[in-house]
Amino acid sequence: MDNLEYQEGRTELNALGQFALIRRLTEGFETHHKSTVKAAGDDCAVIADENSTAGRSWLQCVQTMAEGVDFDMMYTPLKHLGYKAVAIALSNIAAMNGTPRQIEVSLAVSNRYSLEALEELYAGIRLCCDRYDVDLVGGSIGSSRSGMVVTVSAVGVVDASMITYRSGAKLHDLICVSGDLGSAYSGLLVLEREKVTYQANPDFQPDLDSYDYVLERYLKPEPRLDIVKSLAEKDVVPTSMIDVGDGLASELLQLCRNSHCGCEVYEEHIPIDYQTSRVCSEMSKNMLPISNALNGGGDYELLFTIDQKDYEKVKGMEGVHIIGHITEEGAPAVMVTPQNTTITLVAQGFRNN
Repeated sequence: MDNLEYQEGRTELNALGQFALIRRLTEGFETHHKSTVKAAGDDCAVIADENSTAGRSWLQCVQTMAEGVDFDMMYTPLKHLGYKAVAIALSNIAAMNGTPRQIEVSLAVSNRYSLEALEELYAGIRLCCDRYDVDLVGGSIGSSRSGMVVTVSAVGVVDASMITYRSGAKLHDLICVSGDLGSAYSGLLVLEREKVTYQANPDFQPDLDSYDYVLERYLKPEPRLDIVKSLAEKDVVPTSMIDVGDGLASELLQLCRNSHCGCEVYEEHIPIDYQTSRVCSEMSKNMLPISNALNGGGDYELLFTIDQKDYEKVKGMEGVHIIGHITEEGAPAVMVTPQNTTITLVAQGFRNN
């Protein structure tokens, strides 16, 4: 009998959810160094550069992807997996308004993977590093009894005056999001549908040409470092920011919890690509594109708030959409439909306790 499985007084991890679990495990830790500006609780840790006369800070984060949980090797090319693992880590740096500099990669692999397979994985890692001017500076490789686990640690840099946390949103700030939402999850739905068809008929040859956008959004997301650069060029420092890894609803709730506020977003302003809408209509007449945007996750766009004084600077920015505003502390996080119905936002997947 497994005493871990049948232990009395046991609390199941899914009773907490991802964010509450992290808070629970790290709440008793004290910091011992003045250079630790921000420990656990945001997209990155913030470490002051004690040798910098310009007030520079370092950003550090780690991202882990496990086979069978975060990716399926039946439809995930290894080169895409390597690229995606790095891109997700760099997205955390972007969410703190920083610029990535270095990464380390650690693997745990089973013996079903060959040298050639790992070289293909690292080709994707190298491609992402070259695209975003990031150096691979180390890592490790260990064994796994089954499957693969990829962990990427990233280091970035940001001026201390430019750091953007999840906790800075204030009353009447405008809520913005980059790109479009729900497309990555739509790509996953297409791949899962083709997988089921293939398993039923191994001679089946999928035709995926018309789904190129949503498939790329799922298999090869891009960190929105271009948005960070554009904001800096317009002299705009967001009041809060987070990347959209777990769906818009979950991330809005995170910003509200950390900033002690509520929010109101408008359904008609939430950006959704036509391919996302098409996939939803193909999957089920009851599947709504807005549900993919709110709960799908995997888009790695930036969700951020700005002071109203910066409205004129941001309203015309390419790829940025203003979708709502921050409300007072104690107010709920809601979405207003075109019919003027108010819907309270609830995090799906990982619970946002």
